[in-house]
Amino acid sequence: MSRGDLLSIHPLELKFPFALRKQISCSLQLSNKTDNYVAFKVKTTNPKKFCVRPNAGVVLPRSTSDVIVTMQAQKEAPPDMNCRDKFLLQSVKVNDGITAKDITSELFNKEAGHVVEECKLKVVYLSPPQPPSPVHEGSEEGSSPRGSVSDNGHVNAAEFSTAAKAFNEQLEAQDLSPEQTRTHITKLTEEKKSALQQCNKIRHELELLKREGNKSGGGVSFMFVIIIGLLGIFMGYMMKKS
Repeated sequence: MSRGDLLSIHPLELKFPFALRKQISCSLQLSNKTDNYVAFKVKTTNPKKFCVRPNAGVVLPRSTSDVIVTMQAQKEAPPDMNCRDKFLLQSVKVNDGITAKDITSELFNKEAGHVVEECKLKVVYLSPPQPPSPVHEGSEEGSSPRGSVSDNGHVNAAEFSTAAKAFNEQLEAQDLSPEQTRTHITKLTEEKKSALQQCNKIRHELELLKREGNKSGGGVSFMFVIIIGLLGIFMGYMMKKS
């Protein structure tokens, strides 16, 4: 804020968040510290680049006035984001009742004996915020998909590799978020555990049926054949789902 006797000016730096091909505005607040009418005028070294509204006016006693400075859309960024443009705000005490229409350049002529206060304002470009770096799906932590289970209850290495590849392709096709990916992995893991339990249960029942068949004469019962078929269908379905 300036320390002039007539106006307090805030801010002393015009800050523009720079963006290509986009108009950007910032505001100045002028506060009259006196009991008199104060006229002001804003000048710039680059009037084609900046638009000031209002560029001249009157601030009533003990009141404030806002000035909007708009930078026209720029086609290219300046080197090192430095701006050499400057502004000059002049203020002078005037008679009561004067309006903006009565303001002339003569009021700010020091050679005519007017006491004119001047305040220089700098222009600062603010760099645009950097976009967040993309997160690769493969970088998220999580459990790898399980392979299918062989007849003896152990994971087959070849089937595990095939299932992992199919799982990754499925995730890429669905374009899941990290949270959805973790949920999907957890769900598949639970399904695999449930399938293992069912397989163990059926295998146990088959052993019992074999023993009963051996006791009854060594033949294979019709129920045993049906259970074997259902087990094959169930295992094939689980491998296809993986």
